[in-house]
Amino acid sequence: MHILPKAAISAAYLSACLGAFSYSIPLAHAQQSQNSTEDKEENGQEAQKQGIEDILDAAIAADDESAVDAIAKYSKNNPNITKKAEEYKAAKAEKNQLAKAEKLKGNLFQNWHGSGEFGAFQSSGNSENIGISAGIKLLKESKSWRLKFNAQGDFQRSNGVTSREQIIVGLEPHYVINDRLFAYGLTQFERDKFQGFLERYTLSGGLGYQIIKTDIVQLDVKAGPAWRDTKFTDGRSDVSIAGLAAANFKTNIASNIIFRQDASAYVQSGNSSLAALSALDAKLSDNLTARLSYQVKHETNPPAGREKTDTLSRVTVIVGF
Repeated sequence: MHILPKAAISAAYLSACLGAFSYSIPLAHAQQSQNSTEDKEENGQEAQKQGIEDILDAAIAADDESAVDAIAKYSKNNPNITKKAEEYKAAKAEKNQLAKAEKLKGNLFQNWHGSGEFGAFQSSGNSENIGISAGIKLLKESKSWRLKFNAQGDFQRSNGVTSREQIIVGLEPHYVINDRLFAYGLTQFERDKFQGFLERYTLSGGLGYQIIKTDIVQLDVKAGPAWRDTKFTDGRSDVSIAGLAAANFKTNIASNIIFRQDASAYVQSGNSSLAALSALDAKLSDNLTARLSYQVKHETNPPAGREKTDTLSRVTVIVGF
């Protein structure tokens, strides 16, 4: 099989089409027989078919799936091209499935991927500042488990005085029960003295369900009991049992733009906590994304002198790895 370089696919295609087209031009000499004309037209069609098949072979050799799809689409009346394209797609799907299965066999320290986030924030509520925001997210998936780790911090300090310090670190394992249902666990630490607490520890466990699961839209919810230990800035401490409900929504509004909406509520006697995050992601390259986000956090009974609601606007760049 003759293999064309990937870079020459479009040139070869043009050459083949032009060569084939030249056979279909009526002959300049009227004295040639009808049989000769028909023979040349037939030869031209064969040359065109062979040229397109050569291009398809080159696309398959280069593993260029989009090119294979395009050639198959515009040559669907050619059974040879259709067969080759279908065989390529089937082989590629099997290869991807085997690679995914092999990846899921990794041990605890293998097959992690994630992203790092860095940028600036502007806050309102208990503090009105502009500062630095940074975070990291990690995800490990296996056949039966997903393990999520996240850490986010917002910091601002001027003239030796810290005017914003918000930290949240969490670890969340998911056990996959079936294609949509999962059990979750959550261990989390928070610090936000400007919202009224020096330390807050949370433990939770419950069930979650993926309500919508498509290539364009995903929506999952989870709920369960939660144990919370909070040390407030006014010296109070509170240990209580709360109910946790949360939802995560994501949709692709364009080929390179994603909208996300996350919300959570810890409901308990005394002080309940509500949080919502809206984010718009613009994919700049395979591993680089720009994000605009807006976060609202609300405490129903903060210490005296503290605002109940804080907002945080972020402009960040996310690097995937």
